Amino acid sequence: MNFVFISPNFPHTYWQFCDRLRRNGVNVLGIGDSSYDALEEKLKASLTEYYRVDSLENYDEVYRATAYFAFRYGKIDWIESLNEYWLGQDAQLRTAFHVTTGIQADRIDFIKEKSRMKQIYLQAGIPTAKQHKVTDLPSARSFLEEVGYPVIVKPDIGVGATNTWKLENDGDLERFYSALPSVPYVMEEFIEGEICSYDAITDSHCDILFETMTVWPPVMDIVLKDLDLQYYTCPRAPEALSALGKRTVKAFGVSSRFVHLEFFRLTKARKGLGEVGDFVALEVNMRPAGGYTPDMMNFAQSVDVYQIYADMVTYDKRVFPEPDVTYYCAYASRKDGHRYVRSHEEIMAVYGGKMVMQEEMPPMNWPQMGRYMYTARLDSLDEAQAFIHFVLD
Repeated sequence: MNFVFISPNFPHTYWQFCDRLRRNGVNVLGIGDSSYDALEEKLKASLTEYYRVDSLENYDEVYRATAYFAFRYGKIDWIESLNEYWLGQDAQLRTAFHVTTGIQADRIDFIKEKSRMKQIYLQAGIPTAKQHKVTDLPSARSFLEEVGYPVIVKPDIGVGATNTWKLENDGDLERFYSALPSVPYVMEEFIEGEICSYDAITDSHCDILFETMTVWPPVMDIVLKDLDLQYYTCPRAPEALSALGKRTVKAFGVSSRFVHLEFFRLTKARKGLGEVGDFVALEVNMRPAGGYTPDMMNFAQSVDVYQIYADMVTYDKRVFPEPDVTYYCAYASRKDGHRYVRSHEEIMAVYGGKMVMQEEMPPMNWPQMGRYMYTARLDSLDEAQAFIHFVLD
């Protein structure tokens, strides 16, 4: 089996996907714009061959690299980056090389454009916030008559909370329209709730091989207000979220993928959407959750999601059963310019025995993920929340 992995060195933890695939006997063929010498040794050991291009943005270069692998190794069975930024190019390459184990070019818009995602939610009867495609100011005012302030405006195609704003009054609205971005935007009613992701690995029949829930703070506030990031992964996905996540997977026809589906868990009832505690769809992401979250899933559920993914690719099933011992895994990170009550030494003195990861993050991740992160495995939600407060107070 030949698996073309686009940009296997970013995020750097993705070497583990390559490693598990290689263990399963797969030819892992990497394409990236970093030099071979710059790759981590663990990644080098996981790749059958690596093809460097000058730019992954250049489709022709990446196409030629894939064609070279097809000539050298035979039919390509998989093409994946597992990275939001390259999903469109992945789909284009699959279509060009007749690779059927993933999303094709004619379906990519439904998982890249938030406006098209909304169509799928509505067709499947999945509760979701009302949305308006940004055009002109009079149309926006008509939408606001229906949903009221505040509203969220964000790029129709975008990752995370980049270039996302909360408009709370007419002044905010007029300022937004006075400098309207050139890219397509959508406007959505504001939902009061915490963000919970349904993270899963699906097989070729859209059935679930692995699932969990991660509870996030509003990433938009983390960036815009320069707050510290804290979140946690749960031992299991609650039944209500599991059911809604599975419906979403079926509605979007998500087969043979690692997915990150975002929902609101309402903290305030919303007419037409649900009561406090109900889940409301936010958006779909057809890739693993960011940062070290896959590793946190491993710590929480005592599993290896990288191996589960590799077994899905190789055998279309989960080989290892679910374990009996589970935990909460909590992440708390600190930023420059903030003053904290407790020192690094005090944190390690109290939680060192439960700490599973601690390190300085890459500079590009500091605005969202913080500069220095602590991740611990805890026995209960109360203990996870106490850990977060201990680090961030």
